[in-house]
Amino acid sequence: MTTIATGTVASPAKTVRPFSIRDKLGYMFGDFGNDFSFILQMMFFMLFYTNIMGIKPAHVGTLFLVVRLVDAFVDVAVGRLVDLSKPRKDGKFRPWIKIFAIPVALSSALMYMSFISDWSYTGRLLWMTISYVLWGSMFYSLINIPYGSMASVISNKPEHRAALSVFRSTGATLAVLVIQVVLPLVVYVDRVEPNGAVKAVLSGSRMTWAAIACAVLSVVFYLLCYVNVAERVQPPVKAASERQSFGKMLGSLAKNRAMIGIVIAALLLLVANLLTSAMTGYLWLDYFNSKNLQSVAGFAGLAPTLLLLGIAPWLSTKFGKKEVGVAVTLLCGVTNIVMYFLNLQHNPTAFIVLFAVAQFALATFNYLIWAFITDVIDYQEVRTTERDDGTVYAIYSWARKLGQAIAGGLGGWALGWIGYQSVAKGQPPVEQAQSTLHGIYMLSTLVPGIVYIGVALALAFIYPLGKKAVAHNVAELEKRHVLAAAAAV
Repeated sequence: MTTIATGTVASPAKTVRPFSIRDKLGYMFGDFGNDFSFILQMMFFMLFYTNIMGIKPAHVGTLFLVVRLVDAFVDVAVGRLVDLSKPRKDGKFRPWIKIFAIPVALSSALMYMSFISDWSYTGRLLWMTISYVLWGSMFYSLINIPYGSMASVISNKPEHRAALSVFRSTGATLAVLVIQVVLPLVVYVDRVEPNGAVKAVLSGSRMTWAAIACAVLSVVFYLLCYVNVAERVQPPVKAASERQSFGKMLGSLAKNRAMIGIVIAALLLLVANLLTSAMTGYLWLDYFNSKNLQSVAGFAGLAPTLLLLGIAPWLSTKFGKKEVGVAVTLLCGVTNIVMYFLNLQHNPTAFIVLFAVAQFALATFNYLIWAFITDVIDYQEVRTTERDDGTVYAIYSWARKLGQAIAGGLGGWALGWIGYQSVAKGQPPVEQAQSTLHGIYMLSTLVPGIVYIGVALALAFIYPLGKKAVAHNVAELEKRHVLAAAAAV
């Protein structure tokens, strides 16, 4: 048994088991639970409301933009609330997961209720808005911010944190495999048109039951996270009079170059990633006219990334997280741009191969991204002597939500710009114009490709924490903690 580290002083009053595979798997289950609602929303929410509920794409895009902008500031408030909360007997961050597991799952399921298809347009619009606000602006923030912040208190060792980032991303990959590979086989059906043509479409009732099943699974995985993760690092608690004010702390973060770099990279990453995900259903149902190829492409793009469970920590140790991140996001961007200029509408096999290359490169970065945040938290402590895990993570989450807002608004509005016709209630699927199909392909390849290159540039020229800088900060904090512990004796 080991003592719990209290930031700079070890507390002999409490003991906890050593860091082990149990913590890694538990943390993995947490993101597995998160993504059974988050990835579901990314891939099916807009498709459900445009193609089943007949909501105009511009209205969905406006909802994403406005609500996610609000979400971004809710995340910062939740982060501060978590930082100021007092630890309970089961930790500072773990209790939030137990409390909000069911509310976030229930609110997620409510977003996909097909029975509202008989309501008026205004009623459907209100249901879409209220259910999305409940999920995204309330419950998801109240579980995601504590969960993400918790990585920094599970262990203070860089290799452990890198492993947690890898296992977290593995949980996300497994969730995406289920949602992107399995769900299309369940929720898409073939519909015979009056002219005899077969058209792949989304089934509203099947989508409802799939969402309920995902909600139940998310609760199970949240609880597996709660019971298998232990908090070992207890940051020193300062009196209210000794802490920086919220405004001063935000001002300090605004001068933190590492924070600025990762915020810009995260914002651009989410714009590209979410735009691609939002277009996925339209790409395969309309551009390629197939209900099965999405599952094939999803498996090809995701299954090989499980190899990163062993490779990503080695890459991080060997070359450094920043260095690897620059290389792989650049590769992802270039591959997407090449896919656009090859115009592969009649060669889906070649598209899937290149898609798999781009996804593997992107996954390499995603497997390490959460360890970037703990490096930024360390950097902030080196600069200010204060450790605000929840607030720093919330600022990062704010950037992600801002990226989600831009991508959501862009996705919905862009569908309108390219002439996409939503399906009116009770009407058969619309045959989209060729120019619209080309626009869908452009939004799925060229646009995100350019943005991924922007991520690489932000990491290369703004984010300062390369391999040597991270090693220096870890050594500096260890030295400070040893001196503080000696002074306390």
